[in-house]
Amino acid sequence: MSTYTVKAGEIDRRWWVVDADGATLGRLATRIASALRGKHKTAFTDHLDVGDAVIVVNASKVRVTGKKLQQKQYARHSGYPGGFRSETLERLLSRRPEEVIRRAVRGMLPQNRLGDRMIRKLHVYSGPDHPHTAQQPQNMSIEEGATA
Repeated sequence: MSTYTVKAGEIDRRWWVVDADGATLGRLATRIASALRGKHKTAFTDHLDVGDAVIVVNASKVRVTGKKLQQKQYARHSGYPGGFRSETLERLLSRRPEEVIRRAVRGMLPQNRLGDRMIRKLHVYSGPDHPHTAQQPQNMSIEEGATA
């Protein structure tokens, strides 16, 4: 018996649309990260990028629970003295709502070159419209935890 490894030509890529309106940020991010990795496929291979592309619409209407809007901090440092910058989730959500979802999903993907390739298949838009109709994306339901 031998282990089967999927080949590059055998990867079946699909496009999914996720509506973030009223969805909880963490639950939404786990479903998106799973689809980007390809964990929902029978041909899942952890060291290959077999995942699908995901389009997220209405990113500005994502929901968070508790006091996260005021307490969660996003920090970065430029590398220069005095280069530390920090902002709350509430401020980042009002300024760049796409970045909130992108960061949540990025933290759930592998922290290597494979994760970099996976995050490129994520397309986030703050409004209800997206320019990917030519790819014929299918709706992904978040509530039941299953792809439609």
